[in-house]
Amino acid sequence: MAKKIKNESPIKSLAGYGGQRALRKKIERSTTIASNKEAIAHTLLSVANTTVMDVMSWDENGVFIKDSKDITSIAAQAIKKVRFTPEGKIIDIEFHDKGPFMRLLAQASGMLDKQDQSDKPSVIGINVKSPETIDNGEDT
Repeated sequence: MAKKIKNESPIKSLAGYGGQRALRKKIERSTTIASNKEAIAHTLLSVANTTVMDVMSWDENGVFIKDSKDITSIAAQAIKKVRFTPEGKIIDIEFHDKGPFMRLLAQASGMLDKQDQSDKPSVIGINVKSPETIDNGEDT
């Protein structure tokens, strides 16, 4: 007969700790984010790298919005809102603000971390004064 192995819960018992619900929610959120790190990074990079050229083009004849089938899923993630006329013609495309996405990416990559100051030389100000000489009138 096969031996049964008891599956241990990845979350140990929180009994005896104050604020169990809040702690459980934090743990569940962090495991959800941890298991989806690549998808989150992909979305952040998609929004940060999409340009208006991915959605439309223009020339001397005017502005042309690409068909939805020609817009990549990467570029589509950067679109926040699309406004239409009653006839169904697109009149406005609003993109997500790249600033917060760029800040998150810079923070995640360590670009915003303070640099370690231990390798830099210390600058110490030293003022040297010579002793005051008194002339006693004797020749040496």
